[in-house]
Amino acid sequence: MKNTSIVLFSGSPRKRGNTDMLAASFMAGAEEAGARVEHVRLYSRDIGPCLECGGCDKTGQCVLEDDMASVYPMIEQADVIAVSSPIFFYNITSRTQALVERSQAMWVRKYVLKQGDLAGRRRSGIFLSAGATRGKLLFDGVIRVMRYFFDAVSSDLHAALLIRGVEKRGDIKGHPFALKRARQLGNAVALGGDVTALDDVWYPGKKQE
Repeated sequence: MKNTSIVLFSGSPRKRGNTDMLAASFMAGAEEAGARVEHVRLYSRDIGPCLECGGCDKTGQCVLEDDMASVYPMIEQADVIAVSSPIFFYNITSRTQALVERSQAMWVRKYVLKQGDLAGRRRSGIFLSAGATRGKLLFDGVIRVMRYFFDAVSSDLHAALLIRGVEKRGDIKGHPFALKRARQLGNAVALGGDVTALDDVWYPGKKQE
């Protein structure tokens, strides 16, 4: 077993909803493989959006005083950054978006202050998401957003589990593979396994279905 450190940000406002269940299954699979998972419910934290105040421009440190101050060290210490969010109007939720925007300070450290990757290393990024519609473009925009977020926090988008056609609370339990695949993905990520061997898991270079 590997002692992988994972921080999992859950961006759903609805506890025990479909995306929450995906996140729980992912976490269970990771912990079974020996990973240490820190679970952060974004709607239980006071995290506001970036105000574009320029306060981080010279130091790479955000000047806003809220719960994001405790999140930055979690990101820096983790081996894997996982984010789960349902899709609202073809976008991630507002609190998930706030997390993304507040990565600006880390982006400044890397690209403006030229300090390189956090703690001198790259991390793996995992995205878990579910949406009510079955539109082919449902996840196109958010995948791009997550790519830029993960890069800002010195990570690479490693894999995503993207589930269409679930809306009412608990619908995902009737999906043929979603929760099982989330658990397998958590296990594979914790062990450093090959996620490309998992059916239905998206990874860079794979065409979305």
